[in-house]
Amino acid sequence: MPTRDPISPEITAMLKAWSKGENAPADEVFPLLYAELRKQAHSFLRRERPGHTLQTSALINETYIKLREQRNINWESRAHFFAISATLMRRILVDYAKTRQRAKRGAGALHVPVEQVVIAAQGSDGIDLEALDDALTRLAEFDPEQARIVELRYFSGFTIEETASVLKLSDSTVKREWRAAKAWLAHELEGKTQL
Repeated sequence: MPTRDPISPEITAMLKAWSKGENAPADEVFPLLYAELRKQAHSFLRRERPGHTLQTSALINETYIKLREQRNINWESRAHFFAISATLMRRILVDYAKTRQRAKRGAGALHVPVEQVVIAAQGSDGIDLEALDDALTRLAEFDPEQARIVELRYFSGFTIEETASVLKLSDSTVKREWRAAKAWLAHELEGKTQL
């Protein structure tokens, strides 16, 4: 999650130069933001199931590659950079989960009575990333703003104020839309994940 520090204007200037197609600023700014990207990636992975094999550094590297492939991003600020990074990290993790699921489809399936599944789910803070991604995709179809708020708040750990700044909304609007989005997702997911 982005924090303010004395070099924020310099970083914003580097990001804007990167927007103009200059590659040198990308190579210079990325190391300056690495520690914050690491926190962001760790936040994503902390919500993954136990035994997840993708490492923080691998998620950051994949994100960096995808960021470098982007050609039409007009960076507005470092908060905007972290918002785009959050979206890319989410997509990487969902793709990773789908790939692993296809590879394991049915392999080593464990048959557990329904009662034990309910008890395990109540004591777990793990999420079904694919179910959440599907629900967010459906939410984005009729309320893209709420979907972006969920991405920034849940996946990146942005505060209400940071989310409002990135989306150019008031704090009260973000709070209201966040509550509505959480309620809608809770209904859609019905026990598949916790927000």
